[in-house]
Amino acid sequence: MANDNQSITPRHQDHAQWYQDVIVAADLAENSPVRGCMVIKPYGYAIWEKMVAVLDELIKKQGAANAYFPLFIPMSFIEKEAEHIKGFSPELAVVTHGGGKQLESPLVVRPTSETIIYDSFSRWIKSYRDLPLLINQWANVVRWEMRPRLFLRTTEFLWQEGHTAHASAKEARKYTLQILKKVYFPFAEKYLGVHVLTGEKSESEKFAGALATFCIESLMQDGKSLQMGTSHDLSDHFAKSFGVQYLNEEGKLTYAFNTSWGVSTRLIGGLILSHSDDKGLVLPPALAPHQVVVVPIATDAKDPVMAAAKKLAAGFPKTYGAKFDDRMNLRAGEKFYDWEKKGVPVRIELGPKDLAANSCVLVRRDTGEKNSVALADVKTIVKDMLADIQKTLYDRTAKRVAEQTVVVDTWEQFTAAVEKGYARAFWCERPECEAQIKEKTKATSRLLALDAPIENVVAPVCIACGQKVKRKKRWYFAKAY
Repeated sequence: MANDNQSITPRHQDHAQWYQDVIVAADLAENSPVRGCMVIKPYGYAIWEKMVAVLDELIKKQGAANAYFPLFIPMSFIEKEAEHIKGFSPELAVVTHGGGKQLESPLVVRPTSETIIYDSFSRWIKSYRDLPLLINQWANVVRWEMRPRLFLRTTEFLWQEGHTAHASAKEARKYTLQILKKVYFPFAEKYLGVHVLTGEKSESEKFAGALATFCIESLMQDGKSLQMGTSHDLSDHFAKSFGVQYLNEEGKLTYAFNTSWGVSTRLIGGLILSHSDDKGLVLPPALAPHQVVVVPIATDAKDPVMAAAKKLAAGFPKTYGAKFDDRMNLRAGEKFYDWEKKGVPVRIELGPKDLAANSCVLVRRDTGEKNSVALADVKTIVKDMLADIQKTLYDRTAKRVAEQTVVVDTWEQFTAAVEKGYARAFWCERPECEAQIKEKTKATSRLLALDAPIENVVAPVCIACGQKVKRKKRWYFAKAY
């Protein structure tokens, strides 16, 4: 872990330690006294708040309204859906005592809310006029994590979970993909600055109880794939378990079709892994709590530089969250290093010589480029610079995915490709074959891209077992978080 000087282990030396060091150096979070849980510190939470604000608006544009459901779920609810309980049972935290007494019926601490929400839906939905019902919840969940890593895998984490009910399977599938394409994909690309793949999960990788799971994924700097959001078509499985029925236009009692979808604080982990460097955090301007920081170079609080720097910071639009660093207990160089570790996109340095020349120094966090510019031009230049930083970060991730994705046709090519990134391969789609692939290479199927082309191959066979494939489309495989 980073020491008192908040030194950061180089990525090439120990990537896992580098990731932890960046979190500590940027003051984002720390491990809690409860193993597997984390304390999200103010700066880390400020990034999450920026994410929440954008996502909440995008979700509401899809017609969903926010609500809140209980943290505790009756165990009997979880047990109503066989696949669901099978998938989640190893991760459940169960409450057996309360108020000093043993409970008559155990309660599960919310791992996800399908069961308790669809219990409510069974009372709220009576007629086709009540559909579609589109609900979103911002909440915490608990899934007992055996190998925790801050933001990436924690026992308790924050997220949004959407739950909807529709009149037909077709409408449910359409909305499942709508969330993926109109919420998660644009958020990742436009705000996170991360180029993502969109596609369908395999049978073994899909959500427990779902008919189909769709996701966004991207390749991190170490060549591993990170799942960053999922949207599930639940068909009428949960509706049948919880009696979510309605009278259709013909007066016939019919089961509704459900969807569920979510992203979590794992997005902060993805942001770190996608953009950060050996100096610390690198933030895309769209999600930075402070897009600009103005650092005066002065030793006296009454120095004219201090007033000029304060005025400069105050002159930027409020959306920039511009910060005036008036700390007098740190030297200028220490301030520079502090904001560099925190990933602030643009740093403005203003000293006596700069002020005398009516200029200041702009420093880009993503490239380290430093230029002296006239104070009269600084606002226009910073505006353009922030847009360029956002684009540059995205372009880097797009280039990474392109350069580290290999089309493979032999096992040797496959094993080499998954050591560095994505392997695109034909696969028989049998779970037992995927399990063997994982055992031999530690790689799993990540997705079948929504835009995957049907390839002009006469008789394609599985990369691992050699059996005939179901579809003439190549899957993405990679090692994953």
